[in-house]
Amino acid sequence: MQTIALFATMVTMTMAATPAPAGNSPSSAAAATPSDSSATMIIFICSAVGILFSIFQFYLVSLVGQEELGDAQARGTGSLQQQNLLSEGDRKEAASRADLKFIYETIREGAQAFLWAEYKICFLFIFVFGIIVLVLVAHPWADAAWKEGLLTAVSFAVGGLTSIISGYIGMMVAVYSNARTALEAKKGRTDNAEEGWTASFNLAFRAGSVMGFSLCGMSLAILYILCLIYAGIYNDWNTSDKNVSVLFECIAGYGLGGSSIAMFGRVGGGIFTKAADVGADLAGKVIGVGEGKKLDEDSPYNPACIADNVGDNVGDVAGMGSDLFGSFGEASCAALLVGASCQQINTTWAYLMFPLYISAVGIIVCMVCSFVATNIFTVKKEKDVENVLKVQLVLTSLFVTIAVYPLCKTYLPETLTIGTKDATQMGCFLCICCGLWGGCLIGFITEYYTSHSYTPVRDVARSTETGAATNIIYGLALGYKSAIAPVMIISVIIFVAFGQAGMYGVALGALGMLSTLATCLSIDVFGPVCDNAGGVAEMCEMPSRVRFKTDALDAAGNTTAAIGKGFAIGSAALVSLALFGAFITHTFDGLKSKGVTTSGEQVNLLEPVVFAFLLYGAMIPYWFSALTMVSIKLLLLLLFVVVMFLSCRSSSFVVDTVGTVDTVDTVL
Repeated sequence: MQTIALFATMVTMTMAATPAPAGNSPSSAAAATPSDSSATMIIFICSAVGILFSIFQFYLVSLVGQEELGDAQARGTGSLQQQNLLSEGDRKEAASRADLKFIYETIREGAQAFLWAEYKICFLFIFVFGIIVLVLVAHPWADAAWKEGLLTAVSFAVGGLTSIISGYIGMMVAVYSNARTALEAKKGRTDNAEEGWTASFNLAFRAGSVMGFSLCGMSLAILYILCLIYAGIYNDWNTSDKNVSVLFECIAGYGLGGSSIAMFGRVGGGIFTKAADVGADLAGKVIGVGEGKKLDEDSPYNPACIADNVGDNVGDVAGMGSDLFGSFGEASCAALLVGASCQQINTTWAYLMFPLYISAVGIIVCMVCSFVATNIFTVKKEKDVENVLKVQLVLTSLFVTIAVYPLCKTYLPETLTIGTKDATQMGCFLCICCGLWGGCLIGFITEYYTSHSYTPVRDVARSTETGAATNIIYGLALGYKSAIAPVMIISVIIFVAFGQAGMYGVALGALGMLSTLATCLSIDVFGPVCDNAGGVAEMCEMPSRVRFKTDALDAAGNTTAAIGKGFAIGSAALVSLALFGAFITHTFDGLKSKGVTTSGEQVNLLEPVVFAFLLYGAMIPYWFSALTMVSIKLLLLLLFVVVMFLSCRSSSFVVDTVGTVDTVDTVL
């Protein structure tokens, strides 16, 4: 209740601080111009709804497992006298509960340890790189602008910290929900019991909703508060194009901060995830328990199983959450920055904030549609899982399309000029729809190539009949092939959006693709939660029906996690183009203000230096990928050695392939 009261107070204060429209501008005098306070109402109400709904979803999740996973100490099997009074089945059940509590707490402890180790580096990076941003933006060596440098650095720090908080919330909720999902899957006495399917699916989906709605609501509210504060600092923002452009150039640091931390979460988390996953599997297959006996990666006798379960959440929960938050922040900042260069938009606050309305309305739509999965079209058997998740994507896309239309008619001028492009309300609406439905198509194409229900995955499975070589060759070929259709869709989105509204249209297309972010994150987190639930069930030796359900949910979750990656990559492509367009636009404006009008002195892609660095930039992803794969190999090797040490209880190994590492003691 204190949180709600604090948020309400913040809304009241910022409502009072909402910038007033420019009295001397034609757009502010028009009768149809919306009030600026309505922008604050829409954004803050939708943000508050998203945050409160995430709290409600967490409350529903917390109701499960209060007896088995409560704060009381692990119960064990009781005293000797109590054990004698229990039947053999009851003693096994009590031991399983004690194991469940212990494993659940161990995974949480491992997740917290990883996050603390990673975020210590992130905090240091924010501080150091924030100083670099301050100096570079202020450029004290010529026409120093310390005010702009300081504000941009603050935006960068706020974006980075918001990304950290988002990743932490997602990670903690995921590990909080894994054992509870296993307990829900235990309901019913057969593999096909509807009660177990519905309960376990709903809990995992609600766990994902906690991250999805909290991230969307929090990031939107924080970004808008930054806009209000900076508008108060630049209180003459609506008197000239230069002032409003400078305001949103400072705001752009928010997206940079989010993307910078997303790199740590995605890359650092991804390295940990893959090394732990492969390491646990290799440790079980190669080391085993001696005498040729092998172990499953989720076996309680496998020392790497906890690292594997922690790793399931690191990349696909904390990393993906930070990644999509970075895309949201950059898309929003790019749209605000490009919109600030439009004279029909940059004198009216309600028009300027239009990009944020798309995300705000998306939160409400995603919340309403979430009840379809948990209360209306529920999961009752294995085949329902993928269908329900796909229905979520289609429904949210459909209702966002309907909801965005009146926003375009109300909060955009009838005509607007972006650079040399003349745009209309319907043109901007078309840009949003292209991004929205293009993202949905990319998601379904990704599902086609990653789901066991379709031919590609089955062909990969059949390719193993002739050995690992054909499996690797065919799998790699299929991966390359899967990129063709999404790239073509992104190209069409860019072509249509740029033709309708220039770079502003491209940025709106990216925001349209991210308008269903709350649902995408809910589905994305769903997979790792179910994967962890299966591991917990295996380690606690729960009935086979539990693992049967969690494996089916995990299989669908792996597919839907790939859908989330498709959204992230597609939106990132659009955002990068929008940011590049904003850079070109503001470079031209800066050159014009200094009297540079000859084309030879402006930005030109045909210049040798520019084209050379274009090729250099195209090479960087391959370089970066190689470095991450080498890192995975090194970490995997160290993990393997540590498992050998823990299994054999000896530090006498000499590992030749580690290079300078001579003993396990050195590794540890």
